[in-house]
Amino acid sequence: MTVQIFADIHGDIASLRRALSVSADIYIAAGDLVTWPAPLDPCAAALVPLGDRVWIMPGNNETAEQVREFCELHGFRFFHESAIEVAGTHIAGLGYSNPTPFDTPGEYTVEEIAERLSRFAGLSPQVLVCHAPPSNTPLDEAAPGLHFGSRAVRDYIETCQPTYCFCGHIHEGAGRSVRIGRTLAVNVGKQGYLLDL
Repeated sequence: MTVQIFADIHGDIASLRRALSVSADIYIAAGDLVTWPAPLDPCAAALVPLGDRVWIMPGNNETAEQVREFCELHGFRFFHESAIEVAGTHIAGLGYSNPTPFDTPGEYTVEEIAERLSRFAGLSPQVLVCHAPPSNTPLDEAAPGLHFGSRAVRDYIETCQPTYCFCGHIHEGAGRSVRIGRTLAVNVGKQGYLLDL
């Protein structure tokens, strides 16, 4: 079972098509298919041929309601604040980000992220997919010494040690990976990451 995970397309349909050109059983869009307030509709043509093999979570540039309606309209899976067992592995998903300076619609407080992530504790083996990266890692570093990730995501990883954590949100961290204890954490970016379960 293969899973192609990507994030932060921001309306770049050519990059979306490249991410989808990778052969996989499941495709997870880990937030920010578009930039607020753009509609999701232009992304549909690339995604529709894959049907319910496409799982979509909202990033900070989408609302959960917007993504849910888009999924219902086109037959995709809405993947936010939920976990699905695939090939004996729990894939847990949480969209939105920690607060940003940009007042985007998909933002949670530290406490809200921590509470929602706590629902996944005990699921093992676990692959965590979050829009927000763990704080103070190469994945959330926008410039030397400037980190904008989520402390709640970092705390969850340190405590629960999922096998993997895949994220996006901080574009400068795209393609970087880091070990946090036993967890391999990766900022997947537009190019994506192909996971073989």
